[in-house]
Amino acid sequence: MLVLSRQRDETIMIGDDIEITIVDIRGDKVRLGITAPATIPVHRKEVYEAIQRENREAAKVKMEDLPNLPKAPGKPGSVPPGMRPGQGNRPIPPASPPTPPSGAGNENRPGPSGQTGVSPKNPPAGSEPSSGAPQQ
Repeated sequence: MLVLSRQRDETIMIGDDIEITIVDIRGDKVRLGITAPATIPVHRKEVYEAIQRENREAAKVKMEDLPNLPKAPGKPGSVPPGMRPGQGNRPIPPASPPTPPSGAGNENRPGPSGQTGVSPKNPPAGSEPSSGAPQQ
């Protein structure tokens, strides 16, 4: 175990992205501030041990025990979000993207030549895209 002495407002770095700062010291209590990426869980040890204990218990559940587990919270007979009632486990297909209101894009605005619908991705009919080099 590494033991370090720090005063209030001093920081300890763990790796490149975890900071532990001494926020306050009152009597025999030290308050720590921890900055870590959201992908790294940070818990008090007693909470971490409780999570581990619950995970071990959950891993012991057998498939034949599943029908005896309590139902998820919510209304009795409610359908989980994204599922169709009375259709088993068939998900609802995603909705089609909304149609933009007319005039939302630049496809109907006149371009530099006065033509509508002209852009580098949509050149006027009969023209070649320009590469910036003179054509021969």
